[in-house]
Amino acid sequence: MTITTRTESVSTDDGNFDATAIVPEGGGPGILLFQEIFGVGDFILDRAHALAAEGYVVLCPDVFWRIEPNVAVDHDEAGLQKAFGLAGQFGQQDPQLTIGDLLASVAHLRSMPETEGGIAVMGYCLGGSLAFEAAVAGDPECCVSYYGSTVASRIDEAPRMECPAIFHFGGADPYIASADVERVRDALSDRADVVVHIHEGAGHAFENSFAPMFHNAEATEASWQMTLDFLHANLPRLSD
Repeated sequence: MTITTRTESVSTDDGNFDATAIVPEGGGPGILLFQEIFGVGDFILDRAHALAAEGYVVLCPDVFWRIEPNVAVDHDEAGLQKAFGLAGQFGQQDPQLTIGDLLASVAHLRSMPETEGGIAVMGYCLGGSLAFEAAVAGDPECCVSYYGSTVASRIDEAPRMECPAIFHFGGADPYIASADVERVRDALSDRADVVVHIHEGAGHAFENSFAPMFHNAEATEASWQMTLDFLHANLPRLSD
């Protein structure tokens, strides 16, 4: 399968921002893939290509564009400190601007000529929280959220999330308290279309193979297969 990469420009009321599109030959359903605090870098692009190989049109928006456009920091201690700084500034941003950017990204992905058959919102770390926010505020066909640290604090908004969803958390995550994970699981326990899975022994960012200090190969293999099964069931590819 031929996969192409290009930069799209997403329009908002007060400016445009870049989004990286990874498009399989023949197109397919869309996946809006939200970045970690490291930016749209090696890991996110690697996952985007893996999803495109499955037959999905993937769009990775630059959510830090209002702070520092097109940032991608290294997966080392210096990069981690810069990433924390960017995430802190992002957290101080007007929430309505953030929601507007998320919904603009959803609309842009739906409008791309290769997108056919609905879209999912998906993200890691910061992006796991943003995927949940986009599922609450928007109208995706499904949601995949990996270790989103603010999901628990916003879980009261979950009734507005009308689509199926899967949430992945690490059972040994030092950044997300186990009580918060349990709060998410309890709040969604009556939803037959929602799965909250805790990967025991895995820490934060366990799927990021570009960050050795976080990566957990066993949890990565398990979570990725669960995610693919979920996507294939809730966002059928053109070949399904």
